[in-house]
Amino acid sequence: MTSPSSPESPWPVRTVARKVADWIGRLGEVWVEGQVAQLSRRGGAATVFLTLRDPAADLSVPVTCHRDVAERPGLELTEGARVVVRARPDYYVARGSFSLRATEIRAVGLGELLARIERIRRLLAAEGLFDTARKRPLPFAPGVVGLVTGRDSAAERDVLVTARRRWPAVRFAVHHCVVQGPQAAGNVIEGLRRLDADPAVEVIVVARGGGSVEDLLPFSDEGLVRAVAGCRTPVVTAVGHETDTTLVDHAADVRAATPTDAAHRIVPEIGEQRRLVDGLRARARHLVTTRLEQQVRWLESVRTRPVLASPDRLLHGREDDVLGLRTRARRTLTHRVEGAERDLEHARARVAALSPAATLERGYAVVQRADGALVRDPADVADGEPLRVRVAGGRLPVRVDRSADPDPGPVATTPQEDSA
Repeated sequence: MTSPSSPESPWPVRTVARKVADWIGRLGEVWVEGQVAQLSRRGGAATVFLTLRDPAADLSVPVTCHRDVAERPGLELTEGARVVVRARPDYYVARGSFSLRATEIRAVGLGELLARIERIRRLLAAEGLFDTARKRPLPFAPGVVGLVTGRDSAAERDVLVTARRRWPAVRFAVHHCVVQGPQAAGNVIEGLRRLDADPAVEVIVVARGGGSVEDLLPFSDEGLVRAVAGCRTPVVTAVGHETDTTLVDHAADVRAATPTDAAHRIVPEIGEQRRLVDGLRARARHLVTTRLEQQVRWLESVRTRPVLASPDRLLHGREDDVLGLRTRARRTLTHRVEGAERDLEHARARVAALSPAATLERGYAVVQRADGALVRDPADVADGEPLRVRVAGGRLPVRVDRSADPDPGPVATTPQEDSA
């Protein structure tokens, strides 16, 4: 038994290689499924070399087998074929390489391929990659369309010719790749990534002509389906004939029945759009004309109304009303002023009739003492007391003289009489 390795006592390379070979050899025989990527039959050599690729991952393993195993009756071993290999892992110590030594190779039948595709479909559907909510609408008239297809293929011609006939302004960014065989899925994925990274590309078309289930098998590759679902640009698939359905059709935003149908879906038909524009223009013209005619009729009806036909007519009517109101106001005011004047005259006459001056005019007199107090009773004044007598013509100073009048009442005399 070999002692453990250490910095002081490391293992030589041969020891490590022999141990690796022993570990791998203990694995025993295994059944491995894959796709034949490369196949080499060297003249009359007894050994056949092939590369077995994992369709869902970028991984491959070299396989060697005896010619009798590769050329077993009923087995058509070709590149791109799906096979199940019974092999023993082998580590070649001299070269430090790993390989499988096959003792039996079986071709995967169509039924088994379809069952495997169905298992992948269920897995991806469970992850939501086929959900309708994830699908995006296509642009109405894309300026640049990305196309992933085979070089000089009928699918390429169908898409380009049909699309340019329908919409001459469309431009294409074409990525040519292998669309059949073990390298097809990887090539298509690379084309998708390049076109998806181009900001000018508005929609991507993946197109391929018809073929058998085996021919279309790369378009059911799990990695390709995930790449289509991960594109930020809407993807249209046109793979095979109308009855052919691959897994990328479920993940794409739009599935076209044929490459020609894809061209119909990505660009509009210019003649149809012109007819549509002409129809909309005629409809708009009719609507605008009808609206203008309605407005003209309304304007004419408004203009024929009396208030607009003869605007001063209403002013004349109002002028007559104003003149009538002015006449009525003047007449009312004059009547009231005249009535007030008559009332004032009557009041003045009554005041004049009742005033002391009117009484004096009739010959009456007012007798006052020196302090201005009125004399109402002769007994209230003393003999010789000076008084003032007010008559209509003015005032007279008098003095009381009781001896000049036989009447016992007081007699008033003027100062002239007293001096006589």
